[in-house]
Amino acid sequence: MLAFAPQAPDHSDMKGAFHGTSSSDHIMPASIRAALGPTNTGKTHYALTRMMAHASGIIGFPLRLLARENYERLVKIKGERSVALITGEEKIVPPGARWFSCTVEAMPLDRKAEFIAIDEIQLASDPDRGHVFTDRLLHARGTVETLFLGAETIRPLLQRLVPGIEIDIRARLSSLASTGHTKLSRLPPRSAIVAFSMSEVYALAEVIRRRRGGCAVIMGQLSPRTRNAQIELYQNRDVDYLVATDAIGMGLNMDVDHVALAQLSKFDGTVPRPLFPQEIAQIAGRAGRGMKDGTFGTTADCAPMSSALVEAVEQHHFDPIQRLYWRNHELDFTNPANLLKSLTRPPPLRGLTAGRVASDVTTLESLMLDPDVREIARGKRATTLLWDVCQIPDFRKLGDDSHTRLCARLYSHLIKDGSIPANWMEGHIRGLAKTEGDIDTLMHRLTGVRVCSYVAARTEWSRHSAMWQERAREVEDQLSDALHERLTTRFVDRRATTLLRRLDSDGDRTLLSAVKPDGDVLVEGHSIGRIRGFTLETDVASGPERQMILRAGRKALIHEIPRRIRLLQDAPDTALKLDATTGHLFWDETPLGRLTAGTSLLRPAIQLFPAEFTDTVQKTHVETRLLTFVANLIRTDLKALYRAHALAEHGPGLRAILHRLMEDGGITETLPEDQALPPALRNTLRKHGFEVGRFSIFCPALFRKRPLDLLGLLHALHRQTPHRPTAPGRVSLPWPEISGQFGWIRAGETGLRLDIAERCIAELHQLTRRRDHTAPPDLASRLGVKSDSLPSVLKGLGIAHQPAEAQSSTHAGPPRPLMILHDRKTRASRRPRAAQHGSASRRPSPPRTDSPFAALAILREKVRP
Repeated sequence: MLAFAPQAPDHSDMKGAFHGTSSSDHIMPASIRAALGPTNTGKTHYALTRMMAHASGIIGFPLRLLARENYERLVKIKGERSVALITGEEKIVPPGARWFSCTVEAMPLDRKAEFIAIDEIQLASDPDRGHVFTDRLLHARGTVETLFLGAETIRPLLQRLVPGIEIDIRARLSSLASTGHTKLSRLPPRSAIVAFSMSEVYALAEVIRRRRGGCAVIMGQLSPRTRNAQIELYQNRDVDYLVATDAIGMGLNMDVDHVALAQLSKFDGTVPRPLFPQEIAQIAGRAGRGMKDGTFGTTADCAPMSSALVEAVEQHHFDPIQRLYWRNHELDFTNPANLLKSLTRPPPLRGLTAGRVASDVTTLESLMLDPDVREIARGKRATTLLWDVCQIPDFRKLGDDSHTRLCARLYSHLIKDGSIPANWMEGHIRGLAKTEGDIDTLMHRLTGVRVCSYVAARTEWSRHSAMWQERAREVEDQLSDALHERLTTRFVDRRATTLLRRLDSDGDRTLLSAVKPDGDVLVEGHSIGRIRGFTLETDVASGPERQMILRAGRKALIHEIPRRIRLLQDAPDTALKLDATTGHLFWDETPLGRLTAGTSLLRPAIQLFPAEFTDTVQKTHVETRLLTFVANLIRTDLKALYRAHALAEHGPGLRAILHRLMEDGGITETLPEDQALPPALRNTLRKHGFEVGRFSIFCPALFRKRPLDLLGLLHALHRQTPHRPTAPGRVSLPWPEISGQFGWIRAGETGLRLDIAERCIAELHQLTRRRDHTAPPDLASRLGVKSDSLPSVLKGLGIAHQPAEAQSSTHAGPPRPLMILHDRKTRASRRPRAAQHGSASRRPSPPRTDSPFAALAILREKVRP
């Protein structure tokens, strides 16, 4: 007779699920057997085969995921009408069901079955859930056969607690070998990386996405639908890597060749602790399948395993389990106090010990403190119901009293109303039916749906249980699909995965690639970027993924780059453009490079932007074409300078000046000897567009916008100083804004455009050749300055001046704002030419340099022919 299991939900709706018993019933004594061994020994397959050989059977798995997976396997063999699924959140029980796939907690042990099996029986040593497995070990029996599956470490306790048990030790079908520590970037394909926290799983998955193209993610919190979708992603080889928690250690069979542990410790619910060797073996054993050998090791920041630990895992030699966790199953439901007392009864046998206080006991203790609950929890029926409500799992694990309050409210409804109101179920399920949000948000909603599913699965708690189960399942499926999409979007780059796989296996010789007319580059059907000019632009800024994409992209550009070089060489200069502000060179609006300092001012060099050239010859062709364009542009915009330079052979004097002008870019500083140039040479320069001014020899035509912008850029590049273009049409600016820029001179704190300053100085000189003269009324506007700043500007130019009213107190009419002065001493010294060539004693003495009129006097002496 099977003992009652208090942890299991009520299964009164399944009465009559088994029709009759096996023909072998009562003919032969029931056998109790155990199939023990490491992973990949075929234990689960053996148990399912044995179960289907009987007329009825129940098998309990440690995870809802496994129960669902094996339910689907049974359905394929026996059909939907013959197979049932029972977990805390799901209940699929056809009327004629004979074989049951369940979680261990939800096994319907109040039903007789010829065959009963418990998977991962060594979990009886788990301090949190172990008491459930121990209860099944001691009390769950099939009428014909009972089978326990698990690790060999539990064998001594099985032999002690279950006298007469037959134990079959099964060998692993393949070997398991250590490869030591491996960097994440060097993990082989078909690897599973294991961590023990959600944050660590996310971090590892992000690294794998960047470096290896993407991965599937498996965590215990995932719904079966999401888990299956992620496994399918991996099994279909859309990705080659899997990042998971230790949930993969419990029977999830996938094509994993290598298991890499990113941590050798975990938080066990109370404190962080090192992993036990048998735990590492359970996880590492996922590597290899069937007769295929597997490997394991560490990765990321995890240190290598010790030699002793490696040997234990490889040889499957572990210390036997010393104790199993136990909780009394013969409960006293007379009242809540007696119930709690019976739950804490000490173990009756050696080798059994009390585990951690489970969440259902914690919930019971909290509800017993609630006065409203104490008031209604009277008698056996009410106490039994209270215990059933306390066993609602706290899937959400919010860390507050919300789960206790939920249980209290549900208990109140069940006692007072006889069932859970429909509006409560509808409100909770509708509030969770939202698919927007990130991964964590969707996972939180899924835990809420699991609570609703658990409540709906208790058919005696609501009037329309089947409807609410279906509704909860629909919402869970919607959330699961959305979660799978978010996980895939965040952690999978299908393009990178495909390219990496092809590059790693075949190199780049077999990649299918093309370049579309709009420049989009395709490799293996995936867009990897766009070719602009000769540069491949990708959506990946840096890192190994970018290098991989560039490597694949260059395959597509082997023929495209030479074609574009030919187009550039044949393109007219009108298709090219130089941005005089930045120095960038464009071909049909596509930047190819920029100007840099060259061998001389008018011979700049070219620096190409990063490009996909296969050799230096291609690069040289592009540079040569751009240099030809720049040379033609300089000759066109500075044609006055080049036209004058053609006259250099007419005389050594002209040749020297024109050489300086070419070296300085059309504007050269006036030297003392330039003031004594012969009139014929001056006329020749003027004829060809050059003026000899106070400060420089210059060409006025070069101060038009295009030539001036170009010369400003060339001077900045040659001097390797920042280029700061000035606004068009401005002839004066504050000096700090243009300090050091080409074509400007300083006048106090104001900068003046050189040609405007020279022109005004020449006109003022003409006005003051014989006498002082009032400043022209438009002088300030011509210099581009305000009237009140004109005196300081003239002073900066070395032009003597004073207010007009200070010239004569009897001056009639309105006062003039400014009077330009000349040096009277110099004027008095002027005499007819013959007199000037008399004795040296009568020659005028040079002007005093400390005189306020010295600058103007020197100016007149220099300019005067």
